[in-house]
Amino acid sequence: MHFGRFREDRRMARTKKTKTKRKLAHPKLPMQGQLNLCHEGTHFDLRSMFDDLNERYFRGRLRSYKVMWGRRRKHRPREYFIFGTIQEEDRVIRINPALDQPFVPLWFLRYVLYHEMLHSVIPDETLSEGRRRVHTEEFSRREREFPSYRRARRWEEENLSRFLR
Repeated sequence: MHFGRFREDRRMARTKKTKTKRKLAHPKLPMQGQLNLCHEGTHFDLRSMFDDLNERYFRGRLRSYKVMWGRRRKHRPREYFIFGTIQEEDRVIRINPALDQPFVPLWFLRYVLYHEMLHSVIPDETLSEGRRRVHTEEFSRREREFPSYRRARRWEEENLSRFLR
């Protein structure tokens, strides 16, 4: 067991060195230049949903944000599922394309998008040792104000297995 851990530590050290070198050789480009910003799905149009939520809950303050469907994965995840992400530096919100299906209720997708949009207006809390908390008390309070919050969380619990292997 100790030997396996030692090998793993060496592998991690090599990976960190490689990543550091790669970052120096290839500085990060702004994501918007690298993305195909597709907001139209087969069943849902994220842009119109975003615009409505932005006006209704954020007084139109998120105008410079892009919203898009993420890339499709070859395999469904086994243990956890990420419904959406936000990349603040590039002002891009990505929604998992697995949500672009007829069995997903519109109100659930609106909740997921609202959740990601909240991240842009509620600051993270800095904790000890460089850690941070993104779902603060203020974030949770504002999230619960969303009209379909309870129904969406219940639907998520009941349907999560449909998105996992």
